[in-house]
Amino acid sequence: MQSRDLAARFEAYSDWRRRLSSRLSGLHDWLSQQELADAQADLAIQQLLERLHQDKLVVAFVAEFSRGKSELINAIFFADFGQRLLPSAAGRTTMCPTELLYDSTRPPSIRLLPIETRARDGTVAEFRNYADEWVTLSLDLSSADKMSEVLSQVSHTKRVPVALARKYGLYDDGDTLAIETASEGRVVDIPSWRHAVINFPHPLLQQGLVILDTPGLNAIGTEPELTLNLLPNAHAILFILAADAGVTKTDIEVWRNHLVGENPATREGRLVILNKIDGLWDDLKTATEIDGEISRQAAGTAQLLAIPPAQVFPVSAQKALLAKVNGDDALLAKSRMPQLELALSRELIPAKRHIVGSAAKVEVRALAASVRAIVGSRASGILEQLAELRGLRGKNQDVVEHMMLRIQQEKELFERGMQRYTALRTVFTQHTNALYESIGLESLRATAGSTRKRIEASPFTRGVRSAMSDFFARINSSLEQTARQTGEIHDMMRAMYVRFAKEHGLEPFAPPPFSMLKYQKEVERLERAYNVHFNTLWNMVSKAKFTLMKRFFETIAIRVKHVYDIANRDLESWLKAVMAPLETQVREHHLQLRRRLDSVKRIHRASDELEERVLELEQTEAAARGQIKALEREVAAIDAVIDQPEMLPLAANA
Repeated sequence: MQSRDLAARFEAYSDWRRRLSSRLSGLHDWLSQQELADAQADLAIQQLLERLHQDKLVVAFVAEFSRGKSELINAIFFADFGQRLLPSAAGRTTMCPTELLYDSTRPPSIRLLPIETRARDGTVAEFRNYADEWVTLSLDLSSADKMSEVLSQVSHTKRVPVALARKYGLYDDGDTLAIETASEGRVVDIPSWRHAVINFPHPLLQQGLVILDTPGLNAIGTEPELTLNLLPNAHAILFILAADAGVTKTDIEVWRNHLVGENPATREGRLVILNKIDGLWDDLKTATEIDGEISRQAAGTAQLLAIPPAQVFPVSAQKALLAKVNGDDALLAKSRMPQLELALSRELIPAKRHIVGSAAKVEVRALAASVRAIVGSRASGILEQLAELRGLRGKNQDVVEHMMLRIQQEKELFERGMQRYTALRTVFTQHTNALYESIGLESLRATAGSTRKRIEASPFTRGVRSAMSDFFARINSSLEQTARQTGEIHDMMRAMYVRFAKEHGLEPFAPPPFSMLKYQKEVERLERAYNVHFNTLWNMVSKAKFTLMKRFFETIAIRVKHVYDIANRDLESWLKAVMAPLETQVREHHLQLRRRLDSVKRIHRASDELEERVLELEQTEAAARGQIKALEREVAAIDAVIDQPEMLPLAANA
């Protein structure tokens, strides 16, 4: 039942995204029909729709090998297939990080990145862009056996010389496990693949679920992509332990260093699974005694990991899968899997929906405020014209000529004031260019290039530490400089809005500030992750560790570039949001002055046109009021979709 509930809630979430996208598209269509859509509005709605379309819910499974990660994934998500989708057996099965997702532009397949790519500087993120670097095997959906055979690739290993394994960063002289596996010929088994992406048309994957299966705790230390990108960006992490073994020292280190860090808030979305409770089932004990032992294990685990007991779930993945395949409700209940599925469906998905909905609300309200300002400016200009024209009723030609002269003078004064506006545009452009220069990709490439050379020339602890410290210092300096520059632009534009409002009667407007905090926080996180790995992985002059540190730097550089890309995109949107209202107000005010002058000129030529023009303006002003009300209805409709209670399919409520 809970498995169906999970699927139903995910389907409901996907339907909610579709309805929200439809409403946003409707708002854009309405703005276009009313001639209220400008470049800023187009960009804002386009970005919102893109984020909704590409929205993913990433659930990562992390554990040491032989804890039952793959079996847990099979039991939760793929039991309907009547067999194991992912290979699951004693010992190590998943040997490389494996993503399960669905991309409609690709056929069902598994893409495998050869382990040999670890000898090169490229990260997994970079290699994603080059199809020729991957081995792609198609999935035959009509044959479960053939599909299982192809997917078993994730468990394949190859035997290589120790020197080559060391070059890949997969062998350490101090690793006792590696020493045991090395034979007299100095060869060792390593994974055949560095990364795997399974493209599979499962209903949950089609709706945006992404499952990340990690190949044991050792891979967290050896594959930077996991540590610095995939795991930190997962919406939920299921940390799997063995119920009979409990929490080991290695488990605690990985939990603290890679999954939760120092911030207690990061413990949200972290669920701990005590798997294989069937190992505690004992025919010589009563059910009460068994339940008591399981409860003690769960309570001890929660205490060691410093999390609420409600975040610890004792289960038997193997028995749950067996129960689902055979339709054994009693065994399924005994496996305790329904409680875990209930937590995933009723906590994770609503939390994700709240985050997406809240962000959409903020952006729609900002867009509506901008449109409202445009329409309000038009309405104010129309009311001003109406007041002038109504004041002309019964007046002679001298009064009309005087008013025409006064408006002409206002127009000329405003046009002279445009010199200040032109100067502002020039200064704004200069500030913008300096801003992009401080956080530009060219400067980042130069910084990364010089750091890379220093690391390659300094195969010792002190040299690498110094190079990396300087790298982060220069990055943080550029972010701080960008923060100062955005503050200067904000202050300049705020002063200009106040001045134009005072001198020309434009609508008061407070430009939004721009915060660099989230980009600085991400760089801080990367620096903390680097320091953790430097301290735990570096072994003085170990060649394997040196290779690994170079790889970590490459991954960090890619992540910093990603931060810069997002910052540049957000800055572009912010700069438009800061300048666009002033441009619109100036354009609208200039247009209103021309219309006022034209109206009075027409009335000067023919006094019988006065009432006709008044009626025309009254209708235009009423239309502007109607536009504002219609805009409020559009925004309210979007809010209604965002705030609407979850609508589960009828089948889920049956």
